[in-house]
Amino acid sequence: MLFNQAQAALVVIDIQEKMAPSIHGIDGVIRNAGLLMDCAAALGLPVLITEQYPAGLGPTIPAIAEKARNAPRIEKTTFSCCRTQAFMQALEALGRREIILAGIETHVCVFQTASDLIGHSYRVQVVSDAVSSRTESNRAIGLERMRRAGADVTSFESAVFELLETSKRPEFKQILGLVK
Repeated sequence: MLFNQAQAALVVIDIQEKMAPSIHGIDGVIRNAGLLMDCAAALGLPVLITEQYPAGLGPTIPAIAEKARNAPRIEKTTFSCCRTQAFMQALEALGRREIILAGIETHVCVFQTASDLIGHSYRVQVVSDAVSSRTESNRAIGLERMRRAGADVTSFESAVFELLETSKRPEFKQILGLVK
Protein backbone atom coordinates (compact mmCIF):
# COMPACT_ATOMS: atom_id res chain seq x y z
CA MET A 1 0.00 0.00 0.00
CA LEU A 2 1.31 3.43 -0.93
CA PHE A 3 1.93 6.18 1.58
CA ASN A 4 -0.20 9.29 1.24
CA GLN A 5 0.44 12.90 2.06
CA ALA A 6 -2.39 13.19 4.60
CA GLN A 7 -1.01 10.38 6.77
CA ALA A 8 2.77 10.75 6.35
CA ALA A 9 5.36 12.41 8.57
CA LEU A 10 9.16 12.56 8.31
CA VAL A 11 11.50 11.69 11.19
CA VAL A 12 15.17 12.66 10.84
CA ILE A 13 17.25 10.73 13.37
CA ASP A 14 20.47 11.95 14.98
CA ILE A 15 22.40 13.59 12.13
CA GLN A 16 24.73 15.34 14.55
CA GLU A 17 28.05 17.16 14.40
CA LYS A 18 30.27 14.70 16.25
CA MET A 19 28.83 11.53 14.67
CA ALA A 20 28.44 12.66 11.08
CA PRO A 21 32.14 12.68 10.09
CA SER A 22 32.51 8.96 10.91
CA ILE A 23 29.47 7.86 8.87
CA HIS A 24 29.95 5.97 5.59
CA GLY A 25 28.64 8.10 2.69
CA ILE A 26 27.58 10.95 4.96
CA ASP A 27 27.47 13.52 2.13
CA GLY A 28 24.72 11.54 0.38
CA VAL A 29 22.81 11.08 3.62
CA ILE A 30 22.93 14.81 4.34
CA ARG A 31 21.94 15.68 0.78
CA ASN A 32 18.99 13.28 0.66
CA ALA A 33 17.76 13.94 4.20
CA GLY A 34 17.85 17.66 3.39
CA LEU A 35 15.96 17.12 0.16
CA LEU A 36 13.38 15.05 2.04
CA MET A 37 12.94 17.95 4.44
CA ASP A 38 12.52 20.40 1.54
CA CYS A 39 9.95 18.13 -0.12
CA ALA A 40 8.15 17.60 3.19
CA ALA A 41 7.84 21.39 3.49
CA ALA A 42 6.52 21.66 -0.06
CA LEU A 43 3.93 18.95 0.62
CA GLY A 44 2.99 20.16 4.09
CA LEU A 45 4.30 17.07 5.89
CA PRO A 46 5.30 17.46 9.52
CA VAL A 47 8.93 16.77 10.46
CA LEU A 48 10.45 15.65 13.76
CA ILE A 49 14.20 15.76 14.39
CA THR A 50 15.96 13.80 17.10
CA GLU A 51 19.33 14.32 18.74
CA GLN A 52 21.08 11.52 20.62
CA TYR A 53 22.70 12.93 23.75
CA PRO A 54 23.55 16.34 22.20
CA ALA A 55 25.75 17.31 25.17
CA GLY A 56 28.18 14.62 24.02
CA LEU A 57 27.46 14.22 20.30
CA GLY A 58 26.74 17.85 19.49
CA PRO A 59 23.69 19.40 17.86
CA THR A 60 22.12 18.54 14.53
CA ILE A 61 24.55 19.48 11.75
CA PRO A 62 23.94 22.95 10.26
CA ALA A 63 22.98 21.64 6.79
CA ILE A 64 20.04 19.79 8.35
CA ALA A 65 19.25 22.31 11.10
CA GLU A 66 18.82 25.14 8.58
CA LYS A 67 16.13 23.12 6.78
CA ALA A 68 14.33 22.30 10.02
CA ARG A 69 12.05 25.32 9.82
CA ASN A 70 9.78 24.86 12.85
CA ALA A 71 10.38 21.12 13.29
CA PRO A 72 10.81 20.18 16.93
CA ARG A 73 14.21 18.84 17.96
CA ILE A 74 13.80 16.11 20.52
CA GLU A 75 16.71 15.15 22.76
CA LYS A 76 17.05 11.50 23.66
CA THR A 77 19.40 9.03 25.27
CA THR A 78 17.47 5.94 24.19
CA PHE A 79 18.52 4.40 20.90
CA SER A 80 14.92 3.97 19.76
CA CYS A 81 13.19 7.33 19.44
CA CYS A 82 10.01 5.60 20.61
CA ARG A 83 11.47 4.94 24.04
CA THR A 84 11.67 8.68 24.72
CA GLN A 85 8.38 10.02 26.05
CA ALA A 86 8.79 13.45 24.43
CA PHE A 87 9.18 11.84 21.02
CA MET A 88 6.10 9.66 21.39
CA GLN A 89 4.06 12.63 22.59
CA ALA A 90 5.20 14.73 19.62
CA LEU A 91 4.55 11.88 17.19
CA GLU A 92 1.09 11.12 18.57
CA ALA A 93 0.20 14.82 18.45
CA LEU A 94 0.79 14.77 14.67
CA GLY A 95 -2.00 12.25 14.15
CA ARG A 96 -0.06 10.59 11.32
CA ARG A 97 0.30 6.80 10.98
CA GLU A 98 2.84 6.60 8.11
CA ILE A 99 6.38 7.44 9.14
CA ILE A 100 9.29 8.08 6.79
CA LEU A 101 12.71 7.61 8.40
CA ALA A 102 16.09 9.15 7.56
CA GLY A 103 19.23 9.44 9.67
CA ILE A 104 22.02 7.61 11.46
CA GLU A 105 22.97 4.99 12.46
CA THR A 106 20.98 2.54 10.35
CA HIS A 107 21.70 -0.55 12.45
CA VAL A 108 21.13 1.11 15.85
CA CYS A 109 18.84 4.13 16.24
CA VAL A 110 17.08 3.91 12.88
CA PHE A 111 16.52 0.15 13.17
CA GLN A 112 15.31 0.28 16.77
CA THR A 113 12.98 3.19 16.00
CA ALA A 114 11.53 1.43 12.95
CA SER A 115 11.02 -1.77 14.92
CA ASP A 116 9.26 0.02 17.77
CA LEU A 117 7.11 2.09 15.40
CA ILE A 118 5.95 -1.10 13.69
CA GLY A 119 5.22 -2.54 17.14
CA HIS A 120 3.01 0.52 17.78
CA SER A 121 1.11 -0.17 14.51
CA TYR A 122 2.72 2.61 12.47
CA ARG A 123 3.60 1.96 8.84
CA VAL A 124 7.28 2.68 8.22
CA GLN A 125 9.33 3.59 5.16
CA VAL A 126 13.09 3.76 5.52
CA VAL A 127 14.78 5.90 2.88
CA SER A 128 17.82 3.80 1.99
CA ASP A 129 19.78 6.67 0.43
CA ALA A 130 19.13 8.92 3.47
CA VAL A 131 20.41 6.51 6.14
CA SER A 132 23.83 5.10 6.95
CA SER A 133 26.19 3.76 9.60
CA ARG A 134 29.91 3.95 10.25
CA THR A 135 30.36 0.95 7.96
CA GLU A 136 28.51 -0.16 4.85
CA SER A 137 28.06 -3.64 6.34
CA ASN A 138 26.26 -2.24 9.40
CA ARG A 139 24.08 -0.11 7.10
CA ALA A 140 23.15 -3.23 5.09
CA ILE A 141 22.41 -5.21 8.26
CA GLY A 142 20.15 -2.44 9.55
CA LEU A 143 18.22 -2.20 6.27
CA GLU A 144 17.76 -5.98 6.12
CA ARG A 145 16.57 -6.17 9.72
CA MET A 146 14.06 -3.35 9.13
CA ARG A 147 12.79 -5.05 5.98
CA ARG A 148 12.29 -8.31 7.91
CA ALA A 149 10.52 -6.41 10.72
CA GLY A 150 7.98 -5.09 8.20
CA ALA A 151 9.35 -1.71 7.11
CA ASP A 152 9.36 -0.74 3.45
CA VAL A 153 12.84 0.15 2.23
CA THR A 154 12.64 2.84 -0.40
CA SER A 155 14.68 5.63 -1.99
CA PHE A 156 14.40 9.40 -1.69
CA GLU A 157 12.85 9.82 -5.14
CA SER A 158 10.50 6.88 -4.76
CA ALA A 159 9.19 8.18 -1.43
CA VAL A 160 8.69 11.73 -2.70
CA PHE A 161 6.94 10.82 -5.95
CA GLU A 162 4.75 8.33 -4.08
CA LEU A 163 3.52 11.18 -1.87
CA LEU A 164 3.15 13.52 -4.84
CA GLU A 165 0.99 10.98 -6.77
CA THR A 166 0.65 13.04 -9.98
CA SER A 167 2.44 15.60 -12.10
CA LYS A 168 -0.77 17.64 -12.10
CA ARG A 169 -0.24 18.77 -8.49
CA PRO A 170 0.89 22.38 -8.02
CA GLU A 171 3.92 21.17 -5.99
CA PHE A 172 5.21 19.03 -8.86
CA LYS A 173 7.42 21.66 -10.49
CA GLN A 174 8.93 22.73 -7.18
CA ILE A 175 9.72 19.12 -6.22
CA LEU A 176 11.02 18.30 -9.70
CA GLY A 177 13.39 21.26 -9.34
CA LEU A 178 14.67 19.84 -6.04
CA VAL A 179 15.13 16.32 -7.45
CA LYS A 180 17.10 17.38 -10.54
